[in-house]
Amino acid sequence: MNLNQQPQGSVPRPIEPRGFFTGVKIRPIIIGAVVDYVATYALITLYLIVFYMKEPLENGGLPAEALQEALKEMLSSQEGLLALLVIGALCTILGGYLAGRIAKAEEVKHGALVGAVSLIIGVLQTGTAGEASPVPYWYELLGYILAIPAGALGGSLAQGRAKPSIPGSTQERRL
Repeated sequence: MNLNQQPQGSVPRPIEPRGFFTGVKIRPIIIGAVVDYVATYALITLYLIVFYMKEPLENGGLPAEALQEALKEMLSSQEGLLALLVIGALCTILGGYLAGRIAKAEEVKHGALVGAVSLIIGVLQTGTAGEASPVPYWYELLGYILAIPAGALGGSLAQGRAKPSIPGSTQERRL
């Protein structure tokens, strides 16, 4: 009798590598990226109106020239740029969180992929603008650097805290 023989019928399954895109669902990533994009633009517009366009609103109108002037003023101030960076990062966190919650698995990976999609959209928007960006290069670079970690943070928040799986743990006992 040979000890190295396996019983007939029980062939071991081959070890397969787990790829990066294993378990990735496209729909949560698309939904998260759309939420990120729409929320970012809505909140930036709201910020622009509230903090830079008080006078035109008080006079009862919102002319296009006032909007362009307010945008120039916001993009030329350090406070405006910092606020835009924070708004963009928070919206990417929101998109990553939403993607992680919808996916219900691999939450951090889904969140990071939302950040990657946001990064790609930002690069495409900057590249197709046709004119030089009015914001400094350090701002653009910082925004690109923060996109993927912000999405991953949102996915991490979607994971929540792991529940204990030990029978008889303190959370499962009722006193």
